[in-house]
Amino acid sequence: MLQLHLTTETDLPLYMQLYHQIRSHIRSGALSDGTRLPSVRSLQLQMNISKTTIETAYQMLLAEGYAISKPRSGLYVANPVGSRISLEMNKQVRDQQPGSSDTTIWSTAPAHIEVDFKPSAVDEHTFPIRLWRKMLQNAIEGAGRELCQYGDPQGEYSFRKVLAEYLRNSRGVICSPEQIIVGSGISYSVGILSTLFCEEIRHIAFEEPGYAPVRQQLIENGFELIPIAVHERGLSLSELENSAAQAVYVTPSHQFPTGGVVPYAEREQLLGWARSTNAYIIEDDYDGEFRYLGKPIPSLQGLDRDGRVIYIGTFSKAFTPALRMNYMVLPMELMGKARRIQEMFLGPSRIEQWAMQAFIEEGHWYRHIRRMRKTYRAKHQRLIELIQSHFGDKAEITGHSAGLHVQVTMKTRETAASLIRLAEQEGVRVYDFRQMWMNPAYEEYPKVYVGFGGIGHREMEKGIGLLQKAWSDCF
Repeated sequence: MLQLHLTTETDLPLYMQLYHQIRSHIRSGALSDGTRLPSVRSLQLQMNISKTTIETAYQMLLAEGYAISKPRSGLYVANPVGSRISLEMNKQVRDQQPGSSDTTIWSTAPAHIEVDFKPSAVDEHTFPIRLWRKMLQNAIEGAGRELCQYGDPQGEYSFRKVLAEYLRNSRGVICSPEQIIVGSGISYSVGILSTLFCEEIRHIAFEEPGYAPVRQQLIENGFELIPIAVHERGLSLSELENSAAQAVYVTPSHQFPTGGVVPYAEREQLLGWARSTNAYIIEDDYDGEFRYLGKPIPSLQGLDRDGRVIYIGTFSKAFTPALRMNYMVLPMELMGKARRIQEMFLGPSRIEQWAMQAFIEEGHWYRHIRRMRKTYRAKHQRLIELIQSHFGDKAEITGHSAGLHVQVTMKTRETAASLIRLAEQEGVRVYDFRQMWMNPAYEEYPKVYVGFGGIGHREMEKGIGLLQKAWSDCF
């Protein structure tokens, strides 16, 4: 049984405690590569904690490459470094036995990471902590009797009204407050959709590669997933049209993980497919606020005139993932069905919704977004300059027009796993996101993913310099 200890005597949320402890077991080699992690149900019974807490921790492990999902089987540890550490520990014990002629001493410590180019990280220095504390305090003080009452399960109406206006102005989303469901993350929204789809939809097309936590959740909810190849201009429309899909999950504003942006013409074609087949498009606009090249392209939902697009957005990238607040815009047809299952809705804190409402209404959100765009644009530009100056034509950067990470193709015969291992030996962590593929295809050159949101310029410069040193013999 996995040894875990969660406590309420800390400000760290339970899902973060769970994530950190499992990650620590993986890094130390206590959980070796290929070990099956406990199911959500079994861990729920063992720890007496909510399903959402476990799913959130597992999603973080998946997103950061510490685990992979195997359809209809479960989650498995993905850590060849940790596996090697365990083997070396065993070898050291054997070497110290009487009669051993091999006296080599092996290191048992996991690699010390100095620079982590984590694609999911955000800039911690730009978070307006004092202002947010004030918003929370004002929300509590102004709540009156409502502070001790349950709120609207769909989300506070006043907050949804503000959200509808913001989405119309920033992302071209056309909706009424009645179409919005405020949630606690992408898994919450996908859970609602799974219930709405269960009677009529069986086959869902999915980007290949695509966001593994959503894919796994859909599979575990009984849907049959159809992988559709992703190209430079988005997923293959010809493959989609020849499939039996009744819905499709896409990240058109910044495809995860390749980083591509679907052009306007392809968006119209995708909408045409949905209209002609009476299918739904699930549009995950997880970091649509950040675009660095050209003008922002309107959301798919804003182009939809037939009620076929389900739009999902989040505050995680633009604000903080600690808030655990997102939103979903449903077509009116689905909203009618959703009202019949409102007893299932367990959205985020009313207090945080009131605070975010005031944060937007008072103009703080718009100023925060402008500051974040400026910060990320500078980091994005500096990262590209560093990669180009250190690697030249040995590295091809793609998926760099938006978002908080870039895709880098290295012109070497080494594998992505080998590049990652060499980088960790120099104290740098980059990612290959192999768990994002259902059926990995052969590629001539390896791809790694480098995030810039959570690191500073000096740290970035040090990290790229160390990568050059780590990979100097690979070309």
